[in-house]
Amino acid sequence: MNRRTELRAFLRSRRARLSPAEVGLPSFGGVRRVPGLRREELAQLAGVGVDYYVRLEQGRNHKVSAAVLDAVARALRLDELERVHLHNLARPDRPDRRQPRQPVADRVSEGSQWLLDNMPDTAAFVLGRRTQVLAWNRPAAKIFLDFGPVPERNLALLVYRQPAIRQLVLDWPVMARHVVAWLRLEVGRHPEGEETNAFIAELAAADPDFRRLWNEQNVVDPMHGSYRLQHPLLGALTSTFRTLLLPEDPDQMLIVYAIEPDVSGPEPGVAADVSWSPPPDHGPVLPGCCPDHDIAAFIVKGSGLT
Repeated sequence: MNRRTELRAFLRSRRARLSPAEVGLPSFGGVRRVPGLRREELAQLAGVGVDYYVRLEQGRNHKVSAAVLDAVARALRLDELERVHLHNLARPDRPDRRQPRQPVADRVSEGSQWLLDNMPDTAAFVLGRRTQVLAWNRPAAKIFLDFGPVPERNLALLVYRQPAIRQLVLDWPVMARHVVAWLRLEVGRHPEGEETNAFIAELAAADPDFRRLWNEQNVVDPMHGSYRLQHPLLGALTSTFRTLLLPEDPDQMLIVYAIEPDVSGPEPGVAADVSWSPPPDHGPVLPGCCPDHDIAAFIVKGSGLT
């Protein structure tokens, strides 16, 4: 998996979702070998030569201009997120892109840690490259998971490999798509990142859900959203989040959650007129997952480290 592979898969997937009739092209009947638009049809719509477009889709045109990419984006009816993703994949060395600093150790700055520590009523954590969980605060440990004892502090691995997370997050499919979106955002910033590409390839090979979502090539906004939780201590909750890129390191994201009672949940855990208050010092507990019902202990036990 590399920049060329991702660019080719993305453009093919966007061509496949459009029919000639949708874009005003005549259909000559017969069986089409590929779904959606052919390369020559897209080239016609974008106003470029067929050979030029073929080289672009194959990742062999390193001198493609922003104007041509915008024309292709219009022809494919890409939204703004998809348009930016196309530019990131097709023009990784363009002058206006910020050059990343040399990578430092996977840790947060003192300022970011101070910010986490001074949000006593708001769950938050910081993700680094490949969705590594670099830091978190006490509310995040109480609501989601105490990452401290977990051997692999990686959000993607936890979401896709740990059944306990699927029990906690009722909207697991939504969270799963956001994880894919965060990884796709990183690939857009660093298309040739070998470690990230290897991580994605390994996870895709091991997990069919991740492989299916990644191959769909959908570009969604991972900067905000919400999930319903079924917390074993507090009942039904809604967690609404915002994602902020940290200015001192654009490869790190601060994700902040607002937690509220969900009166429409499957179990009436917290009444609408009762103010939410943090649970005890331990994190979520799931009946039957392990002797002390703690998610982190369950994950550690499953890893064979206990």
